[in-house]
Amino acid sequence: MCGLGVACGLGVACGLGIACGLGIACGLGIACELGIACELGIACELGIACGLGIACGGAAGRWKGCGRAGRGTFGGRGDGPGEAIGGRSRTGADEAGGKRVLKGARDAYAQIEGRAAPFYGLAASLGIALPLLVGALTGHDTQGSMIALGAYLVALRAPEGPYGERARNLLSAVIIVAIGATIGGHLSGHTWLAVAVVPPIVALGSALPWIGPTAGLSVLMTAIRPRADHITYNGFLELVGGFLVMALLLTPWPARRLRPLRTALSEAADAVAEALDAVAEDVGAPDASALDAVDLTNPDLAEVARKPDWEERRRTASQALTAARTTYGLYRSSHGQDEPTKPERLIDALARIMHESVALRALVEAARRRPPDRDWELEVRVAIAALAARVRLLAGAVGTTGDAPLGSVESAALRRLGRQSEYIRRASLAGDEDMVAAALIAQIRRSIDRIAGSIDSARRIVASGVRIGFGPPRPIGAHPMSAWERLGTAVRTRSPEFRQVTRVTLAVTFAMAISAGLHLPHGHWLTITVMLSVRGTYGETITKLFQRVGGTAAGSAIAAILLALAPTQVVAALVLFAFGLLGFTLRPVNFTYWGLFGTPLAMMLMDFSTPSDWTAAGERIALTIAGGAIALIAARVLWPTRYADRLPAQLDELLSVHADLVRTTTAVVEGELERLPHSQIIAAEQAAEAVSEARKRLGNERVPDTDRIAHLRDAVRYAHRMRDHLIAVGRMSREELTDTGPIPEILDRVADHLDEAAAALESASSPSGNALDDEFADLDRYLSKLARKRRAEIEDGVKTDEFTPLRHALLQVSGIRYALRSLLRDANDLAASAQTAAPSAPTLAKPAN
Repeated sequence: MCGLGVACGLGVACGLGIACGLGIACGLGIACELGIACELGIACELGIACGLGIACGGAAGRWKGCGRAGRGTFGGRGDGPGEAIGGRSRTGADEAGGKRVLKGARDAYAQIEGRAAPFYGLAASLGIALPLLVGALTGHDTQGSMIALGAYLVALRAPEGPYGERARNLLSAVIIVAIGATIGGHLSGHTWLAVAVVPPIVALGSALPWIGPTAGLSVLMTAIRPRADHITYNGFLELVGGFLVMALLLTPWPARRLRPLRTALSEAADAVAEALDAVAEDVGAPDASALDAVDLTNPDLAEVARKPDWEERRRTASQALTAARTTYGLYRSSHGQDEPTKPERLIDALARIMHESVALRALVEAARRRPPDRDWELEVRVAIAALAARVRLLAGAVGTTGDAPLGSVESAALRRLGRQSEYIRRASLAGDEDMVAAALIAQIRRSIDRIAGSIDSARRIVASGVRIGFGPPRPIGAHPMSAWERLGTAVRTRSPEFRQVTRVTLAVTFAMAISAGLHLPHGHWLTITVMLSVRGTYGETITKLFQRVGGTAAGSAIAAILLALAPTQVVAALVLFAFGLLGFTLRPVNFTYWGLFGTPLAMMLMDFSTPSDWTAAGERIALTIAGGAIALIAARVLWPTRYADRLPAQLDELLSVHADLVRTTTAVVEGELERLPHSQIIAAEQAAEAVSEARKRLGNERVPDTDRIAHLRDAVRYAHRMRDHLIAVGRMSREELTDTGPIPEILDRVADHLDEAAAALESASSPSGNALDDEFADLDRYLSKLARKRRAEIEDGVKTDEFTPLRHALLQVSGIRYALRSLLRDANDLAASAQTAAPSAPTLAKPAN
């Protein structure tokens, strides 16, 4: 009891003597002798020593005296209410720590990580239960359990994406399981040899995502079984089980081959429609700061009461389009590379709509700053909302295989906008309206017309059916670096991936050594908990431990009841089917459900041919908690990831990529390029997403640097806005200007400033200021000159409907002017945020606006 320090809380040690056998707290000296529980805060995070951290108040990580407070008081309140721990009263620390732990547990259990997968649950449970049922009825229960084990291990992969990609994923899993089962069969009965062999296999799976934990699980779960006379025969049986569940999971392939692609296209179209709705809501919207200041806990009420966030919906649409391109790329098309397929054409049309929406929003913002005297907001808002509704109809038609209506080609809202735009234009020519403001409204109308044209193009594609033929497999592109070069780079730079692989390997080795040294009959649960719980960051590990420990405790209690009832093998197979159906169905929703239903499934499956008693469930609880403690120590002690060390390189890439995009925009304005290359836009987006991912990782550290995280969040936001401004300038400059004025010079100066900011991240010097007041003053004078010349042109007899170079220049420059000012402001903020967020960075001088 005293050894584990968990016995009294679980009521297991007295019957099993597990606590004394493991001796983790006293025997190994982890908690009491070395005081690591106090230094690492294990008692607080897992509640092992003090009962959800109440005795130590969750502050054990940085204060001494935790061992004194938790000694013999599992679930208690410590030795005295007034004893100080680290300068704070124990009572206050107890309350704060208990609240923090309970909040962490609530958050972990309340997470909705995905959707339920009923077909996945049905196919996986059938693949596991059928061999068990047939084996029980025919007297071949051992062979049936081996086939079911192979099906279980392959079903754990849960592949997603197109069915062809799923088939390749499952096939690799089947082969890995068969090889792993053969290796595990040779290791059966050789405990210390397994300690030497299994951790490298786990390391290989951690380093190669396509292998994953499947290899380690197959070797480990086969090695613990009694040694068989025909080792390769067991591997063959697990191979059969893998092929069985693979066939069941791929049953819908012929009928639902295009469903993943249709879903991705439908979600992309719906995301583009949501972005258009956000643009419409920005037109003539009242000040929403009062509503934004109210804390609304109901998400449905918040969605109705608050204005849609353009930046969030813009990123969502961009991610949806990228996901659609990725999904399409997984299909084997029979078309040649020079002939785009219908899905490709539809994705391109949606991308054009999205890019034009970005330009449209920039024009709307410009018109709000310099509006005409006559009404324009209602017509523009209704027209944009009508376009969003038409895109949403396309999304419904794609998702329902063309059964949904596509709507009409004509739009009364667009006709009303055309009439109002013409009315404002004629008023400006008569001198009754500001010509620049009228030019902005004309640009808005042209942008809406272009979006309508792209929607009509997408409508024709959807109306004719979104299909894709079959094609031969495409060879996998070779990586620019060999495997040995990548390994050497990872080791030399101590990349987070290398640190994670090493951390998992050492933790698994330690867990297996404990299991082998103490001759634990069910020690594999200790190893499995460690292998599947150690994550890349401290916060992710804590969340996974809460889900695994809580779900496993409840699931083991259910398993204890079932094992105590000692059902027959036929009844056990049916019970396994029920647990498999629930576990695999709800596994994507929250891992806690998998712990709850998957624990009885795994325990009864492992002991199907040789049933154990209810005490095995108690051992599973204790070993899971012990494994959680080891995983927590590994996440805390073994080579922290230090994502902050990679920030300078990532921020340098962010600034440099956007500087290149600015220069490419200059080429578009000057007519050297027709449009911004899609590859450069994607590269800028990926650079921003890399910084965003680093920010999320830093937020999962034990003590997050909130200031740096806030600066990184700002940097990502400014980068997204910069890209939007550049897309807008590129879309408004689709036709070459005869005289670009100071626009190229302004863009070049912005690009130079970003390059200087990137260089300042690597040096101790700060870049000089970059004042652009003179250039923008020149731009304002240039725009006024264009307006005067345009009015003089009309007075000289040029028809008002005639499209002259001067009219074209006035339309373009009037819209670009606002986008350039916003671009400069966001470029300044991006450079300053990057400079502040980078470790040990000098102060960056901001150019004047």
